[in-house]
Amino acid sequence: MRILILGDVVGRPGRRIIKELLPEIERAHRPDLVIANGENAAGGFGLTKKVGEEIFAAGVDVITSGNHIWDKKEVYTYLQEEKRVLRPANYPPGVPGSYLHYISVETDTVAVLSLTGRVFMGDFDCPFRKFDQLYAEISQQTPHIVVDFHAEATSEKIAFAWHVDGRASVVVGTHTHVATADERVLDRGTAYITDLGMCGPTDGVLGVERQTVIQKFLTQLPARFDVASGPVGLNGLVVDIDRRGRATDLFRLSLQKSIV
Repeated sequence: MRILILGDVVGRPGRRIIKELLPEIERAHRPDLVIANGENAAGGFGLTKKVGEEIFAAGVDVITSGNHIWDKKEVYTYLQEEKRVLRPANYPPGVPGSYLHYISVETDTVAVLSLTGRVFMGDFDCPFRKFDQLYAEISQQTPHIVVDFHAEATSEKIAFAWHVDGRASVVVGTHTHVATADERVLDRGTAYITDLGMCGPTDGVLGVERQTVIQKFLTQLPARFDVASGPVGLNGLVVDIDRRGRATDLFRLSLQKSIV
């Protein structure tokens, strides 16, 4: 089984590069499942039903997220309706939406799970213990488990990956929008990368207009962040998984295109 996982989709440019390049990627690499983080897909912050449906129509099968998933009010209803859009599992009880999705891939089933870190992120439940709790359930259904670990701290991401090594098939870090070059298969068969990077404008600052961000650093005054223009990058990871749920190979994707 081959899975393609795309980094944080940033605004219209991120959505467009997926729409334009995903068919070409699918022809070249033939993934059986496509996952993307969509928490910044609507104007750079949050997700709406219209934007979510656009991403699904482009060929994405499951949308994961993180702390920005709540930035658009209408997402509360959308999360209740659309079980393929996931919010992090370790929010407090009673929060709307799904955090785990089972999807059939040929004769197998894949569990896609969204979690968020705590370091520099917020007062969430422990993601390590939350995975342990959910693994008891998930492992009864399938050995194929993909985790989007949406976190700021590199140390937390790496520690989490080692904690679940041999249980999760894949752990991908998201949130920082900067792709790391540390992709590897850990000792017990879990594919890992600290951050996928983003699908979004490359000449801004994390997908945002750079002058606005520079001025905020210079003045410390509040600023409205708009999605940057210019060239757009698509970053992701392709992972091969065997029938036991162990990763056997992986490689990073990093493509760039000018989008008008």
